[in-house]
Amino acid sequence: MDWLRIAAFVLLILYHIGFMFTPWGYQTPSRGVVEGVDVLLLALSPWRLSLLFAISGYSSAAMLERRQGVGVFFRSRVTRLAVPLIFGILVIVPPQPWVGAMRDTGYTGSYLTFLTNDYSLFQNVNGIPVPRWIHLWFVAYLLVYTGVLCALMQLPETVKSRFKRGFEWVLAGPLFLPLPVAFLFCIRLLGNGWTDTHQLVDDLAAHAHYLPMFLFGVLLRQSPALLEAIRRQWRIALVTAAIGYGVIVACKMAFPGEALLPARIEPLFSAAKALLGWSAIVALFGIAGRYWNHDAPIRAALVEAVFPFYIIHQTLYIGAGWWLNDFGLGALGEFLVLVAATSIGCVAFYLLGREIAPLRPLIGLGPDRRQRARVPNPATA
Repeated sequence: MDWLRIAAFVLLILYHIGFMFTPWGYQTPSRGVVEGVDVLLLALSPWRLSLLFAISGYSSAAMLERRQGVGVFFRSRVTRLAVPLIFGILVIVPPQPWVGAMRDTGYTGSYLTFLTNDYSLFQNVNGIPVPRWIHLWFVAYLLVYTGVLCALMQLPETVKSRFKRGFEWVLAGPLFLPLPVAFLFCIRLLGNGWTDTHQLVDDLAAHAHYLPMFLFGVLLRQSPALLEAIRRQWRIALVTAAIGYGVIVACKMAFPGEALLPARIEPLFSAAKALLGWSAIVALFGIAGRYWNHDAPIRAALVEAVFPFYIIHQTLYIGAGWWLNDFGLGALGEFLVLVAATSIGCVAFYLLGREIAPLRPLIGLGPDRRQRARVPNPATA
């Protein structure tokens, strides 16, 4: 699961950088839109966030097993999530709306002016609301879902046991693949489609999608029956994921670019995204269990680094993209520079924050275990 988390965050960062070359946003005149990038990113779009929430649920269940009570677990999660969320909103995120205001609205104030006069006043700056959490919405949602999990843990043991057996009975058999696909199709078709608002209070379709994925990860940690279902069906899921993506590609080839899909095609497109969205998660869990169930010296450092990487990455590539605006490097050159700048910046951010104790909680790191390992135990000295 650790390797899967690492891979998921790496793909997420590359996905976000690729966003800058699509019709969906963050463009500059020098690069424009690169044809076909949006179709490539649609291979990840339906499942990348679901996978992260499922892994987070699995990890939360593992942490609950190690903590002494739900209260201790909840306090530890608030520290690890709420503190970097607040720090991110106040310190990490502001360059993003500043660049957006300059790019989209002609804002001419300096960053210092924007930060001191505009950002912290809960207002619109040329139509852009500030302050904002932008990409850190994931952290806010995860914090809320952790609270939901802790509330569910207060239910009587008999109730929790019945729910667990009921979900295993439904999912561990032949419905393991088709039922969640049908569920995703319905909630996305009846809601506001596959576009999330990231505003927490008016994002019902997203919550109906991501909260069950988070709880599925929790259940997966405690359910040998579901793990066995994944082992039996992940190869089938790999095939159905490819079928789903094939339908998506066919739809986008028929209606390329920013062309809207006809009403008669939209249900098929949504069904294909639902098929890919669930099948890819099952396939990746199966691949991880079959081929990635081993350790390596670098694993612990990478697992620790992914959260700080996530906190800083979007500010890095948006800032670098704005700086590259007038260099005329072209799409390939700009992509390579953006990947390099974002990677170097993420590593520097993590290494610096890791070594300075007061910064550790601000970037989502716990106490430094290396320091504790260096201190001799008087009982065994």
